[in-house]
Amino acid sequence: MVKQTAGRDQLGEFAPKFAELNDDVLFGEVWSREGQLPLKTRSIVTITALISKGITDSSLKYHLMTAKKNGVSKSEMAEILTHLAFYAGWPNAWAAFNMAKEVYGDDETSGHGGFFGMGKPNDGFAQYFTGNSYLNPVTKEDDPLQIHNVTFEPGCINHWHIHHASKGGGQVLIGVEGEGWCQIEGQDPIKILPGTIVEVPAGAKHWHGASKNSWFSHLAFMIPGEDLSNEWLEQVDEDFYNTLD
Repeated sequence: MVKQTAGRDQLGEFAPKFAELNDDVLFGEVWSREGQLPLKTRSIVTITALISKGITDSSLKYHLMTAKKNGVSKSEMAEILTHLAFYAGWPNAWAAFNMAKEVYGDDETSGHGGFFGMGKPNDGFAQYFTGNSYLNPVTKEDDPLQIHNVTFEPGCINHWHIHHASKGGGQVLIGVEGEGWCQIEGQDPIKILPGTIVEVPAGAKHWHGASKNSWFSHLAFMIPGEDLSNEWLEQVDEDFYNTLD
C-alpha cells in the first residue's frame, strides 16, 4: 500500500488525532492486511458500505479509483453496482454509476491482471507475441528471484521458445486470472486456470498464452541455473490453436 497522507494533509492541524487514525491505522494497518483479505476484496466491501449509506461524494470516487487500481474491472464494477441497486437503493446506484463511468471511462482493459495488476504494455517482447500482452513486475529489480505477472488479451499467445541452461533452469507458470494454455513440444496442451502450476524444463520448446475468448494472467519466473538464455522461435500454428477450447 502507498503511504496515506490525506488525513494529515486535510485535517492535520484541525484534528491531528483523527488524521493519525485515518493515515496510520485505517490505511496503514487495516488496509495493509492483504494476507487476511486481498485489496480487491477490501475495495468491493468499502464501496458497498459507502453506497449502502448513501455516501456518493468524493470519498466514493476515491474508493472507485482505488478499486480500479486494485483489479476491479469495468464489467465487474457494473455488475456490483447493479446488484447493489436492489439492496442499497436505486438512487444510490444511479449516483454511483455516474461516478463510476467517469472513473472507468472507455478503458476496456482496466482491472485485468488479477490481484497483481495488469501493468504496462509488454513492448520489449511484442515481436514474440501474437496479440497484445502486458507485464507487471511482482518483485523488485534487485531481488534474486524475478517474478512477473504477464497478462494476455483474448487470443494472445507467445511464439514457440526455449529457455536454455547448462545447469538447473527452466520456467514456472502459475495461473492467476482467466483461462489460458501452455504446450510443451510433443505433449498435449495444458489448460491453465487460476492456481494451475506448470513447470517447463530447461531446453523444452514450448508456448503459452490466453484462450481465444478469455483474458488471461499468469505469474512467471525462471528457476535459478547457470548459462541461462532464451531462444525465440516460430509462431504457433494458427489452425491448431483455433481447435483448442
